Amino acid sequence: MLRLLALLALLLLPMGTAVAQDTLAGKLNVLLDGPDYAHGRWGILVVDAETGKSVFERNPDTFCAPASVTKLFSCSAAMIAFGADHRFVTPVHQRGELTKDGTLKGDLILVAHGDLTFGGRRGKDGKTLFENNDHSYADGLTTDAVLTDSDPLFALKDLAKQVRAAGIKRVMGEILVDARLFAPARGSGSGPAAVSPMLVNDNVIDLLIEPGAKVGDPAKITVRPPTAYLRPDMVVVTGTKESKAEFDEPNDDPSGYVLRGSIPLGSKPIVSLIPVNRPVEFARTLFVECLRAEGIRVEAVLGSDPPEAALPEKAKGYEKLSAIAKYTSEPLHEQLRVTLKVSHNLYASTLPCLVGAKAGKPTLKGGLMEQGKILKTLGVDMKSASFGGGAGGSVADHVTARATVQLLQALRKRDEWSTFRNCLPQIGVDGTLATILPKTSPAHGKVFAKTGTLYWTDFLNDSNYLTSKALAGTMTTKSGKEYVLAIFVNDVQLPKGVKSRREGLVLGKLCEILYGE
Repeated sequence: MLRLLALLALLLLPMGTAVAQDTLAGKLNVLLDGPDYAHGRWGILVVDAETGKSVFERNPDTFCAPASVTKLFSCSAAMIAFGADHRFVTPVHQRGELTKDGTLKGDLILVAHGDLTFGGRRGKDGKTLFENNDHSYADGLTTDAVLTDSDPLFALKDLAKQVRAAGIKRVMGEILVDARLFAPARGSGSGPAAVSPMLVNDNVIDLLIEPGAKVGDPAKITVRPPTAYLRPDMVVVTGTKESKAEFDEPNDDPSGYVLRGSIPLGSKPIVSLIPVNRPVEFARTLFVECLRAEGIRVEAVLGSDPPEAALPEKAKGYEKLSAIAKYTSEPLHEQLRVTLKVSHNLYASTLPCLVGAKAGKPTLKGGLMEQGKILKTLGVDMKSASFGGGAGGSVADHVTARATVQLLQALRKRDEWSTFRNCLPQIGVDGTLATILPKTSPAHGKVFAKTGTLYWTDFLNDSNYLTSKALAGTMTTKSGKEYVLAIFVNDVQLPKGVKSRREGLVLGKLCEILYGE
């Protein structure tokens, strides 16, 4: 009956309209011109990857806020600047005399070189792990975020073992962390915001909150990594099975962290995070704890913040110092895979700073200027792109669909393309595209693309204002053609209670239509 009514409705349309809806453009326009987007705007370009010929476009040269599609630009620039197989090396230098009994009459200095994951995502099989709902996005209210099955202190423990193997049993001086590779900056997305070349556990402390055995029991709270850096006052109780997780607005000061709340009986674990705003102090505390766990007597006092003046001269100062321990990262492309799959804001915000430091311009601004040079060599029209950060949350972040396709087309011609493509979320399979299409969809697994979401709370209407929902990447159609695409929708006022997932499903539907060609 429904099919008959749909057929009758189609027959009642003017002939031109019915024919138009059978074309690719007609099918796409049904969604694009829907009432939900009466005040919004689309920026779209889909091209045949082999010929470069436009398959579909709408406002391809209009600036759009790309949200996290910005990460395509920062990740590709970093890959080209360093090489996909580049490994970051984090050394520990010895300064001072080492006596025969193993006493170091001096200091240990850990020098941060920008290792994004720093061993914290290394699984038991050596693979770099991620979860589709990354802990850096944990909101402390839902069970969505998941912790990886890895040790966030893996690298620091490894360095401590090497220090012990070098014959050091006691350190009479200081434990220092040199994070002068680039100037400190602030991230341009949600999650941890302190951008530094020193990263341990993504510069957050995780709290895994689990309900007790019965109503009224204290909840079990596991701190990861366990550390004296966190001095908490936490009281969370087990509520009824029908209750919702409720927590007072916690502060973000690890030295005096207060948490009050309740979690429903039988609930899955809830991940909450405490952002670390002083990465150097955090890493130093953890390193001292790891050294002591290895049986090394450390005289340094926890909680102190040694002055930067205590560090050697930035470059030449290390020439005469022995590197007694080194930690080598996984290849850069593995770190980019995490960045792109889960849309990791802190990693993406750090990349331009690393690019700048490599070019002798150790600031965020210097890095973005260097990134612009790299993008220009790829053939990206720089008059069609503007970035204030690497993650996608800066008000300056705007780009056209055409410039985004230019980037992807240029990457397709490079030797690293297959590696980079596999770093992108795969539709219906993993990362931020894991739930956008069901497994029964014909387009399932056929799209590799970076997503983007940026929205703000509209207090005036008690709803959300969607600044951007975006998708850019490559796909294989039913007929075997490869398309390169960039789709942005901006400035959509969402109805009360509706979140950006609605537009995510619309993007999935657009991909299904394109797949059918």
